[in-house]
Amino acid sequence: MDKLSFKRKLIQLASAFIYNANLPGFASGSIYKGDSKGICVPGLNCYSCPGAVASCPLGALQNAISSMPRKAPFYIVGFILLVGLVFGRVVCGFLCPFGLIQELLYKIPTPKVQKSKFTRKLTWIKYLILTVFVIALPLWYAFAKGLPVPTFCKYICPAGTLEGGISLVVMNANLRKVAGFLFGWKTIVCIAILVLCVFMYRAFCRFLCPLGAIYSLFAKIALITVWVDETKCSGCGKCVCECKMDIKKVGDRECIHCGQCISCCPKKCIFLGKERKS
Repeated sequence: MDKLSFKRKLIQLASAFIYNANLPGFASGSIYKGDSKGICVPGLNCYSCPGAVASCPLGALQNAISSMPRKAPFYIVGFILLVGLVFGRVVCGFLCPFGLIQELLYKIPTPKVQKSKFTRKLTWIKYLILTVFVIALPLWYAFAKGLPVPTFCKYICPAGTLEGGISLVVMNANLRKVAGFLFGWKTIVCIAILVLCVFMYRAFCRFLCPLGAIYSLFAKIALITVWVDETKCSGCGKCVCECKMDIKKVGDRECIHCGQCISCCPKKCIFLGKERKS
């Protein structure tokens, strides 16, 4: 493991601990409801996780959309814009606990499914999920039913099931009594995604994560990014070949800016940080 990869793992672990610093919550099987829950962390981390001390931006966005037209989602939209403009998908590579879980699962020795033109096409699914489950359906429930329904969290999110749902049901006898079809459905979805991540590198990030889809929109304008010094690049393509994500070039919408390409570049012309314009 090179120096940057080691630092990245430490940052991922630190982020997971900071996001879930309410350790007594795991023992009591309860959700922390302190003042810090009014703010968001950058990465995907379920509000309902017993250890969570802040909110998930994706859940907050759905809840804000569900509050329309009574209240405009100024805070969460501003937060996502700020994080996107500064970090972009660096959040995915360094600051997302569920990304770390996927990487650890991928280390299990099994045959692996390699990226291809087909998997690149599958990456568009996350934009469909963003449009339908994060924006359209919460809006429909808000205007047609007058109900706040965060549909991605409710029906799909594996991070919410793993960190929140399963943890709470295991620790809370009352919840075990009322857990029904929806909990069973989400558990099946979660297990299926986790198993897929054993065989495909960060499968949820690549194909399904709407938060990654949002941050990918900032790929070309984010302040902190992985970038190539084109004056030194020979165009060998080794960076793209070595990358396990479905990138066409370093820093595109599918790049999570993990920096793995930096160590494999024979010309040493790839950097992580603020891009220097020549």
